[in-house]
Amino acid sequence: MAQPPVAPAVDKYFADVHFPEDPALPHLPRLFQSDWICRAFQEQLPESHGEPASVRIRHFIHSIGKRALVSYEVTWRKDRYLPPEYFVAKASAKGAFELARYPLDVRLPGLMQAARPGSALELVNRHVLTMPARRARVQMIRYRPEYRAVLRQRMGRVRLYARVMRPEDAESFVAAHQVATNSAFVVPGLAGCWQDGGIVWLTEIRGRDLRRRIRQGRFPDPMRLLDGLESLWRVPLESSGIRPFSLRRAYVRAKNHFRHNLRDYADSLYQLNGVADALDPFVRSWRPSSMAHNDFYDDQLLIMEGGKIALVDLEDIGPGDPLLDVGNFLAHLRWSAQSRSSDRAEYCQAFHDDLRRAALERLGWDARSLALREAVCLFRICTNVIRHPKHDWKSRLDAGLALVNATLG
Repeated sequence: MAQPPVAPAVDKYFADVHFPEDPALPHLPRLFQSDWICRAFQEQLPESHGEPASVRIRHFIHSIGKRALVSYEVTWRKDRYLPPEYFVAKASAKGAFELARYPLDVRLPGLMQAARPGSALELVNRHVLTMPARRARVQMIRYRPEYRAVLRQRMGRVRLYARVMRPEDAESFVAAHQVATNSAFVVPGLAGCWQDGGIVWLTEIRGRDLRRRIRQGRFPDPMRLLDGLESLWRVPLESSGIRPFSLRRAYVRAKNHFRHNLRDYADSLYQLNGVADALDPFVRSWRPSSMAHNDFYDDQLLIMEGGKIALVDLEDIGPGDPLLDVGNFLAHLRWSAQSRSSDRAEYCQAFHDDLRRAALERLGWDARSLALREAVCLFRICTNVIRHPKHDWKSRLDAGLALVNATLG
């Protein structure tokens, strides 16, 4: 077990972030002190790397009283021609501290091989198809430590996306992909699977990112989105064998984190309690009613030539709630409208209103039922302020909770 380094006297790379103490995790505050954590990085890198140009916090995962995990991106000056490095620092109960350099991740056993070009090519040859290419290029697209990663792998003209996950989740992912293929959405092809390593390979789909188009004022037809969703909702529940989505578990986890982090702020707790009083009865009564995407929003979708819509993130598909799918999309649009520049905010709000109106008119839903789902999804999105923290997290969380209140009316 690595010993925590002694704090050096170096310039800060990011503004220190301050969260309330977790008595079981004495090293938690140091994970947000750039001078302290930077020294830990440098002990694992060659001396020739020298001082970083920047250090950015990417992700914060906190199991209160058990462990905390923070990931960082480290970069150097452009004239050094060094690729970014990624590190994960973990503080556990009883004072344990660990620091790992990407792609080492004990919970994702396939990540190390999938992230390195030589072994990535070997894996593709073994589990996908035999490639004449002599080398692979690998780009990390997303990485949530200990949970999942998305890697883009290019071998000559062949381009694949490797979805790296915990091995026990691979079977469920493949089942979710099968459900998605029965919908009207275009979905990536399943190219291969290595279950023991927790890797599923999907083909690349060419298209334009829907989130970017919306923020440019180039809106899709809401009816096309609803066509795809309705076809997904019609897939028989009994055919999937996938574990149902648990709104209660996700909601309670978010609420507990907010209570922990706002415990010293009476005004914020008052606002949180008001939101919880409105949402608690709904969450307690909520039950899955049909097949659903369960994390449907603009960043999961591509617009293809001819206007077809491709669904590229599939892992949360399972028994859920149609209104929650639309409510989640609306919540992300409303969140973006609050946090973007004036033009982008106006476009996000405009498409929010278009999609909401189209869903209510087409599906005959009750407006209050949809508002409750949009609000509970906004509540969950507020966890972004904690999971991607900055020094002003508290004011941003207050603004997010105020937005939930506004949605509830």
